[in-house]
Amino acid sequence: MALLEKVSQSSALHPKPVGLVLQYGTAGFRTNAKQLDHIMFRMGLLAALRSKKTKSTIGVMVTASHNPEEDNGVKLIDPMGEMVTPAWEEHATRLANAEQEALVMALNDIIEMEAINLNQDASVFIGKDTRPSSETLSQAVLDGVSSLGGHGCDYGLLTTPQLHFMVCCKNTQNRYGNATVEGYYKKLSRAFIQLTKHASNRTDDQKHLLVDGANGIGALKMREMEHFLQKELQISLHNDGSQGKLNFQCGADYVKVQQKPPEGIKMSAGERCCSFDGDADRIVYYFIDSAGRFHLLDGDKIATLISMYLKELLTQAGLDLQVAVVQTAYANGSSTRFLEETMKVTVRCEKTGVKHLHHAAQQFDIGVYFEANGHGTVLFSKAAEERIQQLTADPNTNDEKKSAAVLLENTVNLINQTVGDAISDMLLIEAVLAIRGMTVQQWDAIYTDLPNRQLKVKVADRRVIETTDAERRAVSPAGLQEAIDTLVKKYQKSRAFVRPSGTEDVVRVYAEADTQENADKLAHEVSVAVYKLAGGVGEEPKPFH
Repeated sequence: MALLEKVSQSSALHPKPVGLVLQYGTAGFRTNAKQLDHIMFRMGLLAALRSKKTKSTIGVMVTASHNPEEDNGVKLIDPMGEMVTPAWEEHATRLANAEQEALVMALNDIIEMEAINLNQDASVFIGKDTRPSSETLSQAVLDGVSSLGGHGCDYGLLTTPQLHFMVCCKNTQNRYGNATVEGYYKKLSRAFIQLTKHASNRTDDQKHLLVDGANGIGALKMREMEHFLQKELQISLHNDGSQGKLNFQCGADYVKVQQKPPEGIKMSAGERCCSFDGDADRIVYYFIDSAGRFHLLDGDKIATLISMYLKELLTQAGLDLQVAVVQTAYANGSSTRFLEETMKVTVRCEKTGVKHLHHAAQQFDIGVYFEANGHGTVLFSKAAEERIQQLTADPNTNDEKKSAAVLLENTVNLINQTVGDAISDMLLIEAVLAIRGMTVQQWDAIYTDLPNRQLKVKVADRRVIETTDAERRAVSPAGLQEAIDTLVKKYQKSRAFVRPSGTEDVVRVYAEADTQENADKLAHEVSVAVYKLAGGVGEEPKPFH
């Protein structure tokens, strides 16, 4: 009990504002940084308990990703570098919202429920992004870890995927790589250099890439990584944090939502550009054509490029492994059709949220998953990795098969399989384009996106909307899905769906159709149906101009 007495005393230094309620969501806790001190301390406690329970190292990342600079947040990382298991998300919410005097009781309940031995050692890795608030907030995490007798290892400034990587390395006894930032750079750059050796006659022009670092941690880490790449990739880094605000008018989320280049980057026609988000776990590509039109290559285009490349290599290697692409309802209909009808790839649709996609991707030999926002990665089953390794090691493998197997082996090493990783994804995309001798324009031309529109409708209570079929159909309120079906029938190549926001009382509306005008009309009409049938507040949605 002496240990919990110590927790009680330490927690008084990180008091919870009375009545404040926060939910551990898809992205952990995320809100204005001023409200997070008690949350960080308590997540330090929870990480120590999770470590004692699993007898392994747990990660705690202090970041609010693509949110504005004044926000911050925290997410927990499980032993294999994956997101924390759902049962522990509930523990996190309960612990975060316990009033000060009830904290020890809430902690005790978790200890009893999970049968945790408090005498077990605890090890927690902590990383943080570049926000001004991250320094003091990560210290609060460390305070929480140490008050339960755990050992906290502070890695300082890291991208979110780097911390996921290092937690996995530590718990696999460095079989996945070395649990250091340098270990991360070395593993990825070595694989990238090996892959690009197979690209014939790459010019300096083809090696050049413009990168928008969102004025965040990704820019800082790209600078550190550059010399490991040995000029095989020549990066012009913009929005590198030396001036300008984190995620302000730059970064992957801004580019995706605004459908235009970030501020602070001068692009020539046809030049390849990409943007990271604030903690470097998302990426989108884009270019401007000779007529000055903007072209976005989002998560759907990335997943298509990668799965085409993998499928070709598997055919060359003579490996019968199933490649599947996991998407959400937001995936553009053109991408789904191209994957299913032209490429004959299995496509699975899952609920929005990376944890749902990650889990689904684990069910295939090779699972490629990307949300349209650019967050994603590729997962290889243990059996798939072993078959690739056997092929490269077999002296009887013919040259063509061996060459394809070696490419596959290096591809596996280039991918951060723990989580979506902007740096790893960028290197993979660059390697694929180089090996296939493709320009960004040729990549974009694989299929043409259907015009689409996303809107949101304010409602009194978002919980009135309930969905099924991976959020593609509404089951309540009564009459809403029928209204949507009727509206969709008015337009060619159209579809629309609605889903409640995970964070605010709004309903998100998505529509696509054969023309932008029709997509805009359909989105507006569905918004009005939501407003009328789901308790809209404020003014009725106006037509989109």
